Amino acid sequence: MTTLTPVLTKTWDQPDSFTLAGYEREGGYRTLRRALDMEPDDIVQTVKDSGLRGRGGAGFPTGMKWGFLPPDSPNPRYLVVNADESEPGTCKDIPLMMANPHVLVEGVIISSYAIRSNHAFIYVRGEVLHVIRRLQAAVAEAYEAGYLGKDILGSGYDLELVVHTGAGAYICGEETALLDSLEGYRGQPRLKPPFPAVAGLYGGPTVINNVESIASVPSIVENGADWFTSMGTEKSAGFGIFSLSGHVTRPGQYEAPLGITLRELLDMAGGIRAGHRLKFWTPGGSSTPIFTDEHLDVPLDFESVGAAGSMLGTRALQIFDETVCVVRAVLRWSEFYAHESCGKCTPCREGTYWYKQMLKRLEAGQGSEEDLETLLDLSDNILGRSFCALGDGATSPVVSSIKLFRDEYVQHFERGRCPFDPAESTLWAGA
Repeated sequence: MTTLTPVLTKTWDQPDSFTLAGYEREGGYRTLRRALDMEPDDIVQTVKDSGLRGRGGAGFPTGMKWGFLPPDSPNPRYLVVNADESEPGTCKDIPLMMANPHVLVEGVIISSYAIRSNHAFIYVRGEVLHVIRRLQAAVAEAYEAGYLGKDILGSGYDLELVVHTGAGAYICGEETALLDSLEGYRGQPRLKPPFPAVAGLYGGPTVINNVESIASVPSIVENGADWFTSMGTEKSAGFGIFSLSGHVTRPGQYEAPLGITLRELLDMAGGIRAGHRLKFWTPGGSSTPIFTDEHLDVPLDFESVGAAGSMLGTRALQIFDETVCVVRAVLRWSEFYAHESCGKCTPCREGTYWYKQMLKRLEAGQGSEEDLETLLDLSDNILGRSFCALGDGATSPVVSSIKLFRDEYVQHFERGRCPFDPAESTLWAGA
């Protein structure tokens, strides 16, 4: 499996790919016309049959999530697109919205029609103003062309789509915190149940999906479930955007079938930067346990990565070579989680703070073996005891780095300093 499968990224190299004219030239909104002639339940079944799993990290079956909406609720139904891409290393949704916003808009319309919703929202990370402007322009073009608003294409179906700018908080990537923020409250996770499918936005049945998940819907409806399942693996069907960053020759977005390996992706990306070797990497962003060069041939699908001890997550492949200090990298990630913790629950609020303090001392060579055990004990008290997955994610780099690079932690306090020269980014020779 060494070939790419450009579907969402197919037109990214075209200068007008983000415009309505450029999108329609490639067949854009053709699938919408077809979908509006279908029964909504048939579209839901097609997505179920395709095996599309959420591309935001959790990997929950998309069609199944749609099917959880109660049929007898008197409240309006809502579709919310989670575009609050804030996970360190994750950079697929933002270029997708920048280069091809209309595929997301078309996906929103088809998905909303399928779940019988007349109100949809795209919640975008507030810092990416250029993306917000491009999305707003695309939505305006869609309204003007009759793809949004009242009686879409004469079908009798109405849909209002709002692009909502978030205030810039990692926690709002958690779906219930996103809903609170969207309603005008402070972004903090809700206690579940009730789940959003039953009582979500404004108390109504709500579907929340990632940008890439919704953007994949038009191609599935157009080409059929069998086409989608012909790619990927039996339980992780289809294609996905793999984001390669860090010490790689050609970093970027590589759209490939799930189940491809990092070795194959690195071959296409020109390998690790010249003169260096792979040391460690993340399969799904900083909140997934790290891998080493021993995991180069692990198939990048949900089951295989899980069996190897990590999570596929958002397919944010951060590549680090031998010049990087693992302790320093984990410290930087932990500082991020401490800063972004919403503070609602004690294990995450206090645990991430103490992560930061202890790792600072360890990185400076002032720790001890006892500190490593304390870090692991602290991780046990965070894992599974927080309202949302931020706390769990914060433990991943800490626990996995101690497991795989314990010797490097020990080197720090045995030498009384970091064994890496921050100026030269190389190992110090000598004691």
